[in-house]
Amino acid sequence: MAYKQLKLWFDTDLAELLAGKLLANGVDFDKVSFVNSVAEKLAYLELKDRVELMADALHTHLPNDYPTTASHLMNILGPKNEKETGMFKEFYWVMPIAKYVEKYGLGHFDTSMSAIREITQRNTGEYTIRPYLEKFPEQTLEVMLSWSKDNNKHVRRLSSEGVRPRLPWASKLDQFIQDPSPIFLILDNLKDDSSKYVQKSVANCINDVLKDNPEVGKAWVENWIPNATPQRKWIIKHAMRYLIKKDDQWAKRILTQQ
Repeated sequence: MAYKQLKLWFDTDLAELLAGKLLANGVDFDKVSFVNSVAEKLAYLELKDRVELMADALHTHLPNDYPTTASHLMNILGPKNEKETGMFKEFYWVMPIAKYVEKYGLGHFDTSMSAIREITQRNTGEYTIRPYLEKFPEQTLEVMLSWSKDNNKHVRRLSSEGVRPRLPWASKLDQFIQDPSPIFLILDNLKDDSSKYVQKSVANCINDVLKDNPEVGKAWVENWIPNATPQRKWIIKHAMRYLIKKDDQWAKRILTQQ
């Protein structure tokens, strides 16, 4: 992926790429109509709208049966991303598929959870999961708790990144701003994770909690301090950056203990 503005990668070439992958997997698909429906509306759209345009075009041109279409789309995902980088460089083209699941899959919970797990191992499911957390909070949290113990680092990362109360470029999760306690079990499972990729996500999630619920967040961090591993110490330090900037005395005290 040569350098250019990310939104510009979501163009007719990407529509051709998606169509080609579907046709190569034996899907009955009108490539010309799909590409034209994208091309005629692209010019003045920004990144998120371009991604949604392609998701809508997939919805229009693939079977009006979500499980069938989700299966077709999962079949074109290809090899998993083994690195902690590359979700937007090598796997940017998965974003319209993620948006399709986000927008059209709410009526098929189990199929969508399986799809999100596959998607996040190439691109990311952190935005896709949020409507499910809002509509099916208990069911989705139960799935994400199981993901926090997954063998795949991308799935474990999603379990924390997806529940961030204030994930950038995403709608806020007001239920966790009001009460962050439902996400504690997930983060407890990740507090000693070996992957720096996961550690950063956990720290960012705690940082979100400390902004809206400082006393709850501080008590939680205090519980993590005894017998803290190097991984946990790094998470705690990184999670307190907002409070450190605010010259918070508690954060300064904790920092001296690390």
